[in-house]
Amino acid sequence: MKIVSSFSRFVVANPWWILLLTLGMVSAMAVGLADLGFKDDYRVYFGEENPQLIAFNEIQDTYNKSDAVLFVLHAEDGNIFDTQGLQAIDELTTKSWKIPYSSRVDSLTNFQHTTAEQDDLYVADLVTDPLVSEQQIAKIKQVALNEPFLVNRLVSKQGHVAGVNVTMQMPGKDPMEATEIAVIAREYATEIELKYPGIKVYLTGMTMMNNAFSESAMNDNKVLVPIMYGIVILALFFSLRSFSATFSVVLLIIISVISALGIAGWLGWHLTPTSAIAPTIILTMAVADCVHILVTQLHNMRIGHEKKQAIKESLRVNFQPIFLTSLTTSIGFLSMNFSDAPPFRDLGNIVAIGVMLAWLFSITFLPALMSLLPIKVKIKDDLDNTLMKRLAEKVIQHRKSLLIINAIIALIMMSFIPQNKLNDEFVKYFDEKSEFRQSTDFLNDNMGGIYTIEFAINAQEVGAVNEPKFLQDVQKFVDWSFAQPETVHVNTFTDIFKRLNKSMHGDNDEWYRLPEMRELAAQYLLLYEMSLPYGLDLNDQINIDKSGVRIIVTLQSMSSNEMLALEQRINQWLSQNMTEYKVNMASPVLMFSHIGSRNIIRMMVGSILALVLISLLLILAFKSFKLGLISLVPNLIPAGIAFGIWGIIGGQIGLGLSVVTGMTLGIVVDDSVHFISKYRRARIEKNMNSEDAVRYAFSTVGVALWITSMVLVSGFIVLSFSLFTMNSEMGLMTAITIATALFLDLLFLPPLLMSLDKK
Repeated sequence: MKIVSSFSRFVVANPWWILLLTLGMVSAMAVGLADLGFKDDYRVYFGEENPQLIAFNEIQDTYNKSDAVLFVLHAEDGNIFDTQGLQAIDELTTKSWKIPYSSRVDSLTNFQHTTAEQDDLYVADLVTDPLVSEQQIAKIKQVALNEPFLVNRLVSKQGHVAGVNVTMQMPGKDPMEATEIAVIAREYATEIELKYPGIKVYLTGMTMMNNAFSESAMNDNKVLVPIMYGIVILALFFSLRSFSATFSVVLLIIISVISALGIAGWLGWHLTPTSAIAPTIILTMAVADCVHILVTQLHNMRIGHEKKQAIKESLRVNFQPIFLTSLTTSIGFLSMNFSDAPPFRDLGNIVAIGVMLAWLFSITFLPALMSLLPIKVKIKDDLDNTLMKRLAEKVIQHRKSLLIINAIIALIMMSFIPQNKLNDEFVKYFDEKSEFRQSTDFLNDNMGGIYTIEFAINAQEVGAVNEPKFLQDVQKFVDWSFAQPETVHVNTFTDIFKRLNKSMHGDNDEWYRLPEMRELAAQYLLLYEMSLPYGLDLNDQINIDKSGVRIIVTLQSMSSNEMLALEQRINQWLSQNMTEYKVNMASPVLMFSHIGSRNIIRMMVGSILALVLISLLLILAFKSFKLGLISLVPNLIPAGIAFGIWGIIGGQIGLGLSVVTGMTLGIVVDDSVHFISKYRRARIEKNMNSEDAVRYAFSTVGVALWITSMVLVSGFIVLSFSLFTMNSEMGLMTAITIATALFLDLLFLPPLLMSLDKK
């Protein structure tokens, strides 16, 4: 403690040097902000070693990329097949080629329709001129609604919705590529709606989802962070009743956030929709250390201490507990490094850095600044006594009943944990208020969807796509896929062969089947490829040496559990029917489905390791094996109760909630550490019995616990209003956990201490 006393005297005696040194440090760290980029690609949620991402990239590298913007045109009169509808589709198709990074545009109007006259094959746009007669429109409609390639992909079965799909080849050099695309796509959608009344245009697709990630992060920082600052300022001012103290805390929060993000930039990290909430979390966590120091300082000043003496005493009393709480909080967030999703690892690391910086500034910058700023207090106007003393007496009086009742409540609530199911649905990462969610839900309800699985089927023989047996085997898989209840559409190259065979036999429906001779199939394919216009080749379906094909199965909106069950059925069928071919299966929805279950297992390992480290720290810090173990009880139960509550109100644990236990473990330790620290000080330094030690702890730290918990709960409640549900659910669950922890620290921990620490 001599070192702490010497340190506190140095800080108070040299405030200007401390402030100048802090300014220099923060300035150096802030330079890194220039290198702090932002990534909105959904692929950031998967590490380089992720097996599903590796399989997906392999398919994308072989065939054209499947990232796209999908314009969904809805005819409000229920018929897209009229002059206005066809004009709108045709104009939007033409415009879409001008969107940055577009490499292919598919629509109803530019669908390559095949006809034949004798031995001549003609391939042309289905709609060459939208200004045609009603009789011609009726013929176009008949062809479109009977074409497997189009129905539920680019036109609805009812003919009231059509799509224009724009495939993107983004170089990935600029993190704002998706935003650039979205801006122009929205301009085009607005132009079409204004020019063609009665046509409503929705925007979806994986590129728009990337943009939605970016917009959700920007919206959170634009809306939620200012709200959080407002709450913190009001809470601090009304709790501390000091303008100088409130100003100092806000300044400390700002430099902590800037410094943490600056270090992240120096380290070459990027913000993502998940890690972008780090400033909000650092903001809430930084308040905790400040409040304990300031509450103790103001308390000392109110009972007659001179300002600098009050600051030194506050540092002496709080140095160990705030260091311990900061360290345990950092360990909790660092446990997120076990996550399988890199954004959660980044979030944990940035917040851990921010928490430790906030601790450093709390013991240097804050007392130095407070020693210079004017502070007025009323002598003997003790803010911490009346309510806390009454609460302490009630807890001591009813300690046995509180111990039993709280234990029963905890057991009852934790019994609902099994009601939770590990499940996820990545489209629902976005709130129903978001444009992307609304558009995607409309697409799912009216025409196909963005839930797909891609299959690369390779015969490992050059030219195998013309082999009748290979085509028949592929068709068997297509037929089986169509038979699955989840399937909406199958984009398959075999449909083109069937259509060509039919066209070359006088459009006789009996010939709508696969060619039976390799030479004939090769001839059909050559004729067809030579007739295709620029940008509509077959590279998205056939690989370069024609040894394999890509099949894309579009599915209904599905949860991760349903997707994993379907994957299992597919693998079983493939293992029984397509063993002679190399088959890769991948898609974004498969990647997200797998990561949830894998992430929660890895986070359990991380949480257990964090628990062990925190336990050892507490035992060493309190120099008591018994107190260390006692402190774990109110630290472990809150997460159990929170997940029990979640089992009642929600019951679905996704990627965002899978990290909550590890993240909150370090946070909820804070209150118990401060309470036990004051309790232990009373027992050892003041030689009090357990009841009086509890009274002392309530009197000295009770108000600070209320203030810090109120700020923390408020911060995470604000986060729960995020339009990005991964963040909002994580915020809500964390707020429930912290509120539960405060309840237990005040009404369960004291009876536990009095029962088990009698000596």
